Amino acid sequence: MTPDRLHDVAAVGFGRSAAAYERGRPGYPAAAVRWLAERLGLGPGAVVVDVAAGTGKLSRALAATGSDVVAIEPVDGMRSEIGSGVRALDGVAEALPLAERSADAITVGQAFHWFDGDAALREFHRVLRPGGSLALVWNLRPLREPIHAAVEEILAPYRGDAPSHRAGFWREAFERTTLFGPLEERTFPNEQHLDADGLADRVGSTSFIAARPSKERERVHARVRALVPSGTVRVPYVTAVEVTDRLAEP
Repeated sequence: MTPDRLHDVAAVGFGRSAAAYERGRPGYPAAAVRWLAERLGLGPGAVVVDVAAGTGKLSRALAATGSDVVAIEPVDGMRSEIGSGVRALDGVAEALPLAERSADAITVGQAFHWFDGDAALREFHRVLRPGGSLALVWNLRPLREPIHAAVEEILAPYRGDAPSHRAGFWREAFERTTLFGPLEERTFPNEQHLDADGLADRVGSTSFIAARPSKERERVHARVRALVPSGTVRVPYVTAVEVTDRLAEP
């Protein structure tokens, strides 16, 4: 992937699944947002750039702090779901459509593993003001939980070479950089209660599933719906918030 081009799986999959993403993906727990707001100094007067904002789940939570939130999202369908109250711009992490030293904080929800990490960190450093911070926010699936183990069994054959948080390669950019300090992490419990259609939306919004031909997607959706024969199922997550501070020019 070059700095001005999305990974094909992301472009196709997220372009197809924006509505399912908004319906099926979890939001972020209030405790995590409160800690993030305190750690980043969010509130009225603060400018926050939410990169790869998707349908705006994190952007809207940040806007509720009173901060001025700019959502950057390259996929038209996802960006159209963000709604009013948040300024949404087309752009990618490696080439933000923003002026130098124009933001107090940058956030990335569920997305840093898709980036060219070295290029993104250089760009984030350019856009952040001195003293600014970068936060990565992840809703992680604990595979020890039966529902996640069952879903993973369905997903695994389709994953291919799509980047993932779990593989950990995205961390290498943070190990190499001299532009940011070490990552500081806090974790918070999170959960959804989904019926069969909701779980199908959750799984169907996965990039490498949404990018598959329609008949394959239908087979996956049917298998996922069968995991919830009636009522709803509890779907637990661990929300991890990782924050690093901008350093002076090396």
